[in-house]
Amino acid sequence: MEILHSNILGEGKPLLILHGFLGMSDNWKTLGSQFAEEGFQVHLIDQRNHGKSFHSDEFHYQALAEDIERYMNHHNISSASLIGHSMGGKTAMQFAVTHPDKVAELIVADIAPKFYPPHHQYIINGLKTLNFDELKSRKEADTALAESLKDWGIRQFLLKNLYWVEKGKLGFRFNFKVLQDRMEEIGENINSTDSFDGASLFLRGSKSEYILPNDYAVIKTHFPKATIKTVDNAGHWLHAENPKDFFNYAIEFLNR
Repeated sequence: MEILHSNILGEGKPLLILHGFLGMSDNWKTLGSQFAEEGFQVHLIDQRNHGKSFHSDEFHYQALAEDIERYMNHHNISSASLIGHSMGGKTAMQFAVTHPDKVAELIVADIAPKFYPPHHQYIINGLKTLNFDELKSRKEADTALAESLKDWGIRQFLLKNLYWVEKGKLGFRFNFKVLQDRMEEIGENINSTDSFDGASLFLRGSKSEYILPNDYAVIKTHFPKATIKTVDNAGHWLHAENPKDFFNYAIEFLNR
């Protein structure tokens, strides 16, 4: 079986970081370096169909969690702390309830253990407009994408996935066809009876609606020892919008 691609920083207690939908490990490079400086061996992981990891038609949270188990076995990691954002948070939750003995601590960034209706279609529609037979630079791709996606930050996040497939030919690193076809899987929940009794921290963005106060009960149902904290002045990409507070909450929890 194929092993997920990762960038490993530092030495110490293993800390696995999982990006969100259409993201990649590189999104966490700055924060990953900070965790490494605090004595962690940080594994910045590309999930399947993302970044430099393998492409597969199979795409659901059980498979994503199994990828983490294989990754840990491959790297001889018996137990690790996990940080997961959005889709990565769902993967981390699924892994924790399936393999509780392998999870030292769990940090979930701005996602709850509940079903979310598909809501990425506008991004998919924007990406579909890019014609790589015509686009010859990242700047041209940004200009083309700006016609449908006005938010500069979201465009830059997405365009990090561009690479030179061959000389003069740009393309996506992520598996666009499968992610487009299986997009509804992103909103799926862990099983209703699953729970993880270990230490958990849920961080929500103050400007985000992904975790609302009425979600606290369902979080506690699946993660009875969960602490829930709010990162001020941050939306769904809370680790990018307020990295200082995100890091401080996370490192305080990991070093408690």
